[in-house]
Amino acid sequence: MFRSRVLTMICALAVAVATLASTSPAASADEVCGGTLAFGKVFSCPSITGDREDVYFFSTTRANDVAYTMLTRGSGGSLQAHIFGPTGAQVCFVGTDAGQCRLAGAGTYKVVVFLYFQDSGDYTFSVESRRTPSSCTALTNADFSFASAGVTRDLQFGSAGDCYRFNQPVGSLLHLWSPRAAGDVQGSIIDAAGEHVCQVRYAVDCTLNTAGPYRLNLYESYGAATPYTLRMTRLSNPAGCETLRPAPFGDPGANAGKGTIPTQEGIACHKVRLAEAGSLAIRIYQGQSINWRLLDAAGQQVCQEYNTQVCVLAAGDYSVITSNDGWEEVNYQIAAARVSANAGCARATSLSWAPDPLVVHQTSAVQTNCQPFAATAGDRVIVYRAPDQYNEVRSFLVNAAGEQVCTERSEDEDGCVLSATGTYRVVSYLDTFDAEDTDLTYRLQVRRLSQPAGCPMIRPGAWNGAPAGAIGPIRCRILAVTQPGVYLARAYDDENYETGASVYDGTGHRVCVSGGHCELPAAGRYTMVLNGGAVNSVLGNDFAYATAFLPYTPSGCPQDAGTSFTATFTAPGQYLCRQLTLPVGAKMVQLQPTDARDSSRPFGYVVDAAGTYLCDTSWALSQYSCPLTGTAPFTVVHRENEGDVPGTFAAAYARVDGPPSCPALPGGDGATFATGGGDFAKCLTIAADQHGARESFTWQRTSGEGTGRLSVYSADGIRYCGPGPTAAERTVTCTLPDGPVSLIFEAGSTAAEYQLRHQAA
Repeated sequence: MFRSRVLTMICALAVAVATLASTSPAASADEVCGGTLAFGKVFSCPSITGDREDVYFFSTTRANDVAYTMLTRGSGGSLQAHIFGPTGAQVCFVGTDAGQCRLAGAGTYKVVVFLYFQDSGDYTFSVESRRTPSSCTALTNADFSFASAGVTRDLQFGSAGDCYRFNQPVGSLLHLWSPRAAGDVQGSIIDAAGEHVCQVRYAVDCTLNTAGPYRLNLYESYGAATPYTLRMTRLSNPAGCETLRPAPFGDPGANAGKGTIPTQEGIACHKVRLAEAGSLAIRIYQGQSINWRLLDAAGQQVCQEYNTQVCVLAAGDYSVITSNDGWEEVNYQIAAARVSANAGCARATSLSWAPDPLVVHQTSAVQTNCQPFAATAGDRVIVYRAPDQYNEVRSFLVNAAGEQVCTERSEDEDGCVLSATGTYRVVSYLDTFDAEDTDLTYRLQVRRLSQPAGCPMIRPGAWNGAPAGAIGPIRCRILAVTQPGVYLARAYDDENYETGASVYDGTGHRVCVSGGHCELPAAGRYTMVLNGGAVNSVLGNDFAYATAFLPYTPSGCPQDAGTSFTATFTAPGQYLCRQLTLPVGAKMVQLQPTDARDSSRPFGYVVDAAGTYLCDTSWALSQYSCPLTGTAPFTVVHRENEGDVPGTFAAAYARVDGPPSCPALPGGDGATFATGGGDFAKCLTIAADQHGARESFTWQRTSGEGTGRLSVYSADGIRYCGPGPTAAERTVTCTLPDGPVSLIFEAGSTAAEYQLRHQAA
């Protein structure tokens, strides 16, 4: 009876369901968006509109899981989603693009996708599990070798990511390469406790400070389809490195290594083993875009090129990690020179200034050269270096143990003071060595600035005399003085070109640079060195020069008589002087024949009795007027211009202020005068009532040869007109001040006659 009733009810229910199914409308396309989500599968929804909510479900069997989500939108409106846990409580908000959701525990989760503005759109949605991923690629030790090119895969559109798992010793140092994808591929390395360790995205180093095994989910931030390469290279105890054997000084030969680094952010490795403690200098060529660092077996950085040129190392295994900052693949050569040993060094050199410079040969792109020398504690030593053809020489100093010394630079000192007695080495090399080069040379001068040896000695000379130091070789001169004071110390070659110099005291301390005004604080010996602080210059004994060494304030100068005079230079580097009789406050100019050129037109300057500079011929003394300030008597000093051989010149000094003392220039036909020989300048005046505010001046050569020029001065010595170009015939118009004016007409050294007149303009 009971069974009969149950069967009747089941049959009725079946009929009802069949009837309902036959009367329900067909499912629309919108209603297919939703359902159960499988990890790793991308679900595509072609359309969502209005306030519709699409509901999905996924399940995890593990506690403390994390869901990686990827919600992409197509051409429509903005999308969002909420994730609800097994209890129905919301656990996460999901925005467009990549996201993560830390789940509440094992169980089934509901995802509700909706339009933020209730418009329309389309989307894809996918979920991947951290702890129970759909699939996960295991990386082996071989994948962390420098020999590995990494793992290359493709991310499909809308994917929540690819899973990788691996294990490495705690404390391992990895280099994470950029995934080199078309989009923004990234992911976090997660340790065994589920904590973030490092991000894979850019080229960076990563230390695995916490225990593994490790997981990594790589995704494209916006869900784009893209190929990528996952490459993680171990830098601690690295594998797959080329072996680099320490090399002696000189051509490293078979001890040189080679390497190739891919485009920007790429790295390569060379393994070095030291059987005993020592120092290495790492040399790389093509090094323009290559950086290097040296790591110990644990991956700790021992040194790098930015802060040292020498790596001081204990015995053990090391790796040189090279990196490429350029945009193209780089092939390079590398060597590790053992700078703590003498093998390959040249014969020791003295620190005397007298020998010729050392000639150093380089026959390899990564060659490192050694020049030993003996020194005493307290010696101040300087190394000069220069290539024999266009290049750059690098050099540094190491002590007997191979430790770099003299690493500090000072603006106030040259060279460096050695702290201990012993043997030192100059380590040097050429910066550039092209493929076609076989044997390049450069020169070194290793010299002592303190208590120097090999420098010729000179004493102060006399003004108007020959230079104190005759022309000769050797880069230095000993300046012996019996009185402290200010001195002039300059060097000139046989064509009268000056070479800059620095002056040092007995300890090698720099006293002055460019010895035009050098204060020597005490009696004794000082050293003048050509280009003393210019370590990138070598001056050999084939360069000869004369030394002008004089008390800075002129003395013994003939007194000027107020007329023209001639004087003769007899040697390069000579200084001639002439004492003026003009009073303090006067204004003066220097006059010379208009045809004076080169040696016959030397440079001149004026100083007062204390040697204070006042003016020179580059401007005021020849183009304006020079006011005499300070203490009388005043002196004019002449020296030949650079490149001019010694010769004779003519000059005169004229006062241009004060009451006119020259003949008057009448109106009408003006004045006629002769010039020539030593009479190359004429002075005339115009009274205050004989000129207007503007006057025209005309001169004309009536006989002879040459040209002239005119200058006009006010009673207070201000030049109002001229000097201007020279001409045989010319008219100039000047604006004149009130009061009397003086005119100075300069002509050539050859005989001539001129007519000069003026009229209102």
